[in-house]
Amino acid sequence: MPIESGSCASARQAKQKRKSHSLSIRRTNSSEQERAGLQRDMLEGQDSKLPSSIRNTLLELFGQIEREFENLYIENLELRREIDTLNERLAAEGQTVDGAELSKGQLKAKASHSTSQLSQKLKTTYKASTSKIVSSFKTTTSRAICQLVKEYIGHRDGIWDVSVAKTQPVVLGTASADHTALLWSIETGKCLVKYVGHVGSVNSIKFHPTEQVALTASGDQTAHIWRYLIQLPTPQPTADCNMSGEDEVEFSDKDEPDGDGDVSSDCPTVRAPLTSLKSHQGVVIAADWLVGGKQAVTASWDRTANLYDVETSELVHSLTGHDQELTHCCTHPTQRLVVTSSRDTTFRLWDFRDPSIHSVNVFQGHTDTVTSAVFTVGDNVVSGSDDRTVKVWDLKNMRSPIATIRTDSAVNRINVCVGQRIIALPHDNRQVRLFDMSGVRLARLPRSNRQGHRRMVCCSAWSEDHPVCNLFTCGFDRQAIGWNINIPALLQEK
Repeated sequence: MPIESGSCASARQAKQKRKSHSLSIRRTNSSEQERAGLQRDMLEGQDSKLPSSIRNTLLELFGQIEREFENLYIENLELRREIDTLNERLAAEGQTVDGAELSKGQLKAKASHSTSQLSQKLKTTYKASTSKIVSSFKTTTSRAICQLVKEYIGHRDGIWDVSVAKTQPVVLGTASADHTALLWSIETGKCLVKYVGHVGSVNSIKFHPTEQVALTASGDQTAHIWRYLIQLPTPQPTADCNMSGEDEVEFSDKDEPDGDGDVSSDCPTVRAPLTSLKSHQGVVIAADWLVGGKQAVTASWDRTANLYDVETSELVHSLTGHDQELTHCCTHPTQRLVVTSSRDTTFRLWDFRDPSIHSVNVFQGHTDTVTSAVFTVGDNVVSGSDDRTVKVWDLKNMRSPIATIRTDSAVNRINVCVGQRIIALPHDNRQVRLFDMSGVRLARLPRSNRQGHRRMVCCSAWSEDHPVCNLFTCGFDRQAIGWNINIPALLQEK
């Protein structure tokens, strides 16, 4: 009598598994209509104040959930069969390896390792499937009113950064890949000052805490400190565009605003800096003032951050340790603390409160480039990443974040409204979302009726005390936008 080979037996078992799996699916599909009919009959016999349309929608949703879990159950059975087959194969191999019989402990270890891998796969499958179901039921805690107030158009290339002056008069600053930085009247949208001192892309702009001085970082491997003198014109009334809906319209590059001619020829131009900070060997991607404005920090693609004395332009400290290019730097509003982020998936906290020594702490919580990390009031840092997450950290406990926000697109330079503790998240997919510090979604800035950003949103900045606009965004569509944000539920809680 012929003996069936091992390969033939395995093929036959696999065929039987596929057959049983397909039969299970057919049985499941054939009984869906019967179950739906029974559920409707049961609900019709019960007293309910819900409209029939809502009840039917609920039945369909719960039916989808039931079918999803049935499919997961079938996959679970298949995985368990694979585990049993693998255990049998390991046992057979254990009896013939090197002509010696493996001990029960070794067999158990091998089987346990294989089982743990399959169990992890099963957990991942369950988590991915159920998260899709649960996410469809999530809603915002409040209905925000988001109004597009003003568009600032005049750059000839994408805008990397946006910032708001901290002194009077309050103006808006933008840094662009067209090698310029522009200062704008928030009320009128008119360009007030144009800085042309850089010979590379201007990647960052920050205002001095007490003077009419700006700090810009550039792809020309330098950071410039330059002075501006502004007297604001009489503000003109602006027409608010109420955009509280969430209907979306797709845009093309042809719809982008034309930056040529919007910056008037009589706009004052600053051509040379007061001070040029030169110590980097690569692109300077960001810069910021330390508290008091006597020192400045820069972050570069040469994997270092530098701390300078503003008055003498001398290098005070070179902050090394990141394994890849830096992406951002930020300073604490009231303490001598600096945070730097990098493509090495980490961000670092540098402490200069003790003049004799500066310490560093490393935060590891992301799986891709950390695009920005910013301070909030108190002892919190918020970090955003290309891994599509934003994490809130407590500086006193660096082991794990206290809140994690998961999104559907990479996160660019974030900004936190200190007074209301709201995080603005600009995304690669042109969205801007607002969350609170606990990770609850508050709103999404609208993009409808051909208003809003048409390409990737690069940065956001809050202006908490300005009566006209309190949030600004900028992007690759060569424009900055001023928004008025009103979140009634959050304001009532405070």
